[in-house]
Amino acid sequence: MTDAAADKARELKLRIASALVIAPVALAITWAGGIAFSVMIVAGAVLMADEWTTIVCGASRAPGRLAVLGLVGLAVAASAFGHRLGMAPTTTTGIVVIGLGLAAALAMREARLSGLGEPATGWTPWGAFYAGLPCIALDGLRAAPQGLALVIFLFAVVWSTDIAAYFTGRALGGPKLWPAVSPKKTWSGALGGLAAAALAGTAVAHVAGAAKLWPVLLVAAALSVASQAGDLFESSLKRKFGVKDSGRLIPGHGGILDRVDGLVAAAVLAMLIGTLNGGIATAGRGLIGW
Repeated sequence: MTDAAADKARELKLRIASALVIAPVALAITWAGGIAFSVMIVAGAVLMADEWTTIVCGASRAPGRLAVLGLVGLAVAASAFGHRLGMAPTTTTGIVVIGLGLAAALAMREARLSGLGEPATGWTPWGAFYAGLPCIALDGLRAAPQGLALVIFLFAVVWSTDIAAYFTGRALGGPKLWPAVSPKKTWSGALGGLAAAALAGTAVAHVAGAAKLWPVLLVAAALSVASQAGDLFESSLKRKFGVKDSGRLIPGHGGILDRVDGLVAAAVLAMLIGTLNGGIATAGRGLIGW
């Protein structure tokens, strides 16, 4: 075995070992729901915002950077805990909008004061929304009727997409999906991931008692496409700023953004579909209820 092949084998083993630790913990907290899940979501939002800003502007623990992270955490916490504290929906929405807006404005200001210039100043503000909105969507899905089934459905779609795309692409090869951004991804992998996600999502919906499965299959396929698009977007962002990994938090995987890049896009789309189909009062239930 060549050194390169040995390195790849070691990396794969490390990735599997990390997944075997992280996935059960994430699933256990998801199963518990409530405050534990919301705390995980708020922490995730802060970590994601930090990694985005580090990719675009470099590592820093300056007061302005910490204030940006605090505002993102405040916005997500308001969404997650506002109803538990008796806040009116309008108050919660106001805190979310103002918190994320101020975080974006402050992030841009910090980038300008640091003399980073373009494209850093143009990309930095979007980290607040990239980190905050998917986390708010995830917490909203978990808090909805059938919330556990909805989040497990989403996880099944995203994880099946990742796993099937990886192994299908390695087995079949073929034309590259977007070589300029992600040289290893293939069309065969993308289609394999989509097929696996559609089946996995439909299976979860069936177990959850969904009455109509064909619409759910189409939703799962759409979420798989969103997941793969989110993966490619994060890869393009890292390539733009010359960064290999978003961080070093997870052995073998890099940072948290490297693991949830697909979930980021899929969660927002899932919340949108669920809200349009189920209504804002029961946001999320419409994801698998047709």
